[in-house]
Amino acid sequence: MDNLMNSPFIAKLNAIGQKLESNLFLSSLQGAMMGCMSVIMTGAVFQIITSILGIFCVESTDTLYVILYQPYNFTMGLISLWIVGLLTYNYATALKMKSPVMSVIEALAVFVLVACIDLTQGYSPATLNVTYLGSQGMFICFLVAFVTVRVDNYCEKNNIKIKMPEVCPPSLVNGMSAIIPSVVNISIWLAISIAVLTLTNGSYTLCSGFMAVLSSPLNALLSVPGMFVLCFIACAMWCFGIHGSMLLIAVLMAPMIQAGTANAAAYLEGGEAALVFYPVALYSGIAYCGGTGNTLSLCIFGYNSKSEQIKSVARLGLVPGWFGINEPVTFGMPIMYNPILCIPYILNVQVVILLTYFGYVTGFLQPAHVVIMSLMPMGFASFLSTFRWQNALWDYLMLIPSGLIYYPFFKAYEKQCVAKEEHERLMHENA
Repeated sequence: MDNLMNSPFIAKLNAIGQKLESNLFLSSLQGAMMGCMSVIMTGAVFQIITSILGIFCVESTDTLYVILYQPYNFTMGLISLWIVGLLTYNYATALKMKSPVMSVIEALAVFVLVACIDLTQGYSPATLNVTYLGSQGMFICFLVAFVTVRVDNYCEKNNIKIKMPEVCPPSLVNGMSAIIPSVVNISIWLAISIAVLTLTNGSYTLCSGFMAVLSSPLNALLSVPGMFVLCFIACAMWCFGIHGSMLLIAVLMAPMIQAGTANAAAYLEGGEAALVFYPVALYSGIAYCGGTGNTLSLCIFGYNSKSEQIKSVARLGLVPGWFGINEPVTFGMPIMYNPILCIPYILNVQVVILLTYFGYVTGFLQPAHVVIMSLMPMGFASFLSTFRWQNALWDYLMLIPSGLIYYPFFKAYEKQCVAKEEHERLMHENA
């Protein structure tokens, strides 16, 4: 283990990680994701509550379920909105701008404009679409924050602003100074949105068009090899802040339901012997234990970590991870833009899918004949969709290969975090 942790490969990953961390925008992005832990955990708590209700046969259309799901809709369901605000503030602060709050207001206005307004219909409650204020709009929110701050910073450095007398209140001075960069930012993103609408004859907005471009080539990858490619793409996208698993669900939802209903009919006709393996079943390997990337292993390893950051995140993420909610770990460790953890995040999924395929080939695993689409604790959905204990056990068995892959990278990252925390402690003591 020591040889691996001190190997040139890990050293290179550490160097890349440190280089990314020194980038002001990426470090601001990681800070924003960590800063959103409060809304992420709040959403996770209520998601767990509604999942438990689902186990006790409370339907998602029932009034109690709908009411208790609302906190999730307004926390994780609007996560890109919260991130664009924090990211803009962090980045503007890192660039030592005079009024980061004004940049935040501009970025929020721009993001809402491009993410949830149908420009062809105008603004009204009936045309307000909040889909892309959630995780599906995350990559666009990164771009909005970056461009907004860079435009504001350029205007500030070149003194492009409406000047006010020095005797005016600072809030008025800042507000007037922000008018020109605000108009420029709105104009840039409005022009891009109009271009997308024009080129697609009104079929797509900027956000929906971006998702369509990503998803269109994925539809052809529904074979066994294709599922490896799809899951690789989904995990790689997550590493760059794009909700890859959400993108995959949009592509795979129909085939998954079709496979389940076809096997339900086959089961009624001929029992277990009539069930058919459909490659789309391999998609489960992306999130058997801990949500996308099988991150529950990280929570287990980090529970008593030497790093305070890792230990805190791991303990917060353990119960949500058992329910398949991995956002606390993905945002808290973080995994995004973290090369040391991105590699096992992608790699372990490929190994788990391969093992799952052999599980089906050998007959240990049985194809599902009951469609279960709701969030449940590890093993529950696998059992209820097949009524086989082997399928439920499989979720827990996959902790072994995923853990073996994560462990050396986890130890390398832990060592890096401990060194950073020790350095900050000494700096604080000497201050």
